[in-house]
Amino acid sequence: MNLPAILLGVVIAALIGALYHLWRGGALARIIFFLALALLGFFGATFFAALKGWALLRIGQLDVGFGVLGALLALGLGDWLTLNLREA
Repeated sequence: MNLPAILLGVVIAALIGALYHLWRGGALARIIFFLALALLGFFGATFFAALKGWALLRIGQLDVGFGVLGALLALGLGDWLTLNLREA
């Protein structure tokens, strides 16, 4: 993966994380947490799809479809796992 593909992935993942934070709310620590989860989920799913040879909505070398799905899955799972921490 080249630098423009990585930068596009970072922008897309950051946008997904920011929109998720806008929807769920929280303090500064939560937006940093959501951005990190979105980045890990996006690139994790992209690399997993590349290893398996799967493709969904490719833009150049970047598989945006699986990246978005991975980011949303990571955000949902991370939000669910930290639900008890917010209530305490």
